[in-house]
Amino acid sequence: MSVIIKPIITEKMTADSELFNRYGFIVHPKANKLQIKEAVQAAYGVNVTAVRTMNYGPTRSTKYTKTGLQHGKVSGYKKAIVAIADGETIDFYNNL
Repeated sequence: MSVIIKPIITEKMTADSELFNRYGFIVHPKANKLQIKEAVQAAYGVNVTAVRTMNYGPTRSTKYTKTGLQHGKVSGYKKAIVAIADGETIDFYNNL
């Protein structure tokens, strides 16, 4: 099981990383905080001080079209906010 699926790169997370040294990741739904901490430390070589997680449920939608009702669903995911030690940074753009 790969714990980290992808980093979250938005305006809000970028501001959060610059001000408070916290980074966001989409992680595997079954991963716990210790697994997330170990995966971030191994992948980026930083010291993690805190991990906060949030579970987002699936979003359902209904569209009214000419052919009738169309139902859709976007799967849920788990988000982790990782705080790292002062003076350390994670560079997401070094492999571009």
